[in-house]
Amino acid sequence: MIAVVADTFDERPAPGDGHHPGAAQAPDGPLGWSGYGAARSEAAERTGETESVVHGTALVDGRPCVLLAFEFGFLGGSLGHRTGDRLTAAYSLARELRLPLVSLVATGGSRMQEGMVALTQLQRVARASAELRAAGLPQLAVLRDPTTGGGWATVGAGADVVLALPGAQVGFAGSRVRPPDADPYAYTAEGQLAAGQADAVVDQAELAGTLGRWLGVLRGGAETGARASGVRPAPVPHALSRTRLPATGREAVARARAPERPRAEAYLDAYFAYRLVLRGDRAGGTDPGTLCGFGLHGDRPVAYVAQCGTATRPAGYRTAARTVRLADRLGIPVLTLIDTPGAANDAAAERAGAGAAIADAFAAIAEARVPVTTLVIGEGGSGGALALAAPGRTHVTADSYFSVIAPEPAAAILKRPPSRADETADQLGLRPQDLVALGIAQGIVGEEPEAR
Repeated sequence: MIAVVADTFDERPAPGDGHHPGAAQAPDGPLGWSGYGAARSEAAERTGETESVVHGTALVDGRPCVLLAFEFGFLGGSLGHRTGDRLTAAYSLARELRLPLVSLVATGGSRMQEGMVALTQLQRVARASAELRAAGLPQLAVLRDPTTGGGWATVGAGADVVLALPGAQVGFAGSRVRPPDADPYAYTAEGQLAAGQADAVVDQAELAGTLGRWLGVLRGGAETGARASGVRPAPVPHALSRTRLPATGREAVARARAPERPRAEAYLDAYFAYRLVLRGDRAGGTDPGTLCGFGLHGDRPVAYVAQCGTATRPAGYRTAARTVRLADRLGIPVLTLIDTPGAANDAAAERAGAGAAIADAFAAIAEARVPVTTLVIGEGGSGGALALAAPGRTHVTADSYFSVIAPEPAAAILKRPPSRADETADQLGLRPQDLVALGIAQGIVGEEPEAR
């Protein structure tokens, strides 16, 4: 698999046994498991490897990284003590060289023949991963067939970007231990993508190029030497339509809701040379109405969160928070595009934790050390829109509005009949020029001067 993705690979020597002197040195391992030593020898002879993981420095699509790869043919890619040594060595090497870590994962989980000594390697890996995150370096994982057990729950699911090969078996439970009546789709790469646990399913032929683009974008912040305090804001997008300012609130709302108005996809396509998608909230949900990811604007990496005109689901807010926090850790500025009538307020949204998800999005924006730039491109409905808006760096298009709440629910709250929604819109101070006058927005994009 290394040959599929890497232009070059310089394998590093295996580290010593580390924390448990003699534990893995015994012929049959720490438990004296009969035949374990012979099984290891047979695996080594069959694969040409002495353990289930190798690591080293590599060029992937011309981009430098630390690469670690599982050899599934060596005892099912299982994690034992020596595997833990090699995994933690890979994370340490990435930290030492200040390089991204790319993991090619194929594992059946922890090694039975080493018992709890094997299982506790997951704690070592989790610690090493946390230290790499704290150092501001990205982690990417490629899920091969199979990726199960502790390897999925640490190296795989713990990565910042999770890619998977088509048809790969992916899940915490391997095929021999899951319930017999379990839906098999849930344990596939495609099922994990649908559940928001993976960012993309990528054909093997496209894998090197996809990894190269991700490495170029995520590495971009570190390559410029920019940490959070010195990051320049993402430029405000150019308007994709021009119009005069609305005379009334009801006119502003009508324009923002017009079907012909440019939407988020059009703005993102015009803004970025290319963009890469972060999909899902890592908690079982996705929101197709919230687009998140990273892209290149000119030669600069920029993270984006864009609402697409629908009511934003809890999964959308959680994915947005995940994106903002990753950008903040890597020193990459953020662009948010606001266009929603408000947060989803149905029973399913409440059960999915709408309040907590919105609170987390507010917190991610508030905590961000990198600059966040916001453009309201359509409807700005209540807290569901404000949660993704940057205080002090919000701009609005001439065909948008931003309001404490949309006019119809505002009328209902005020005990007015639906027929008075337009009148209510005129009172809410939601026009672009009102927002500038109130200090909510810093500027208007796409204003057509009045004819003289």
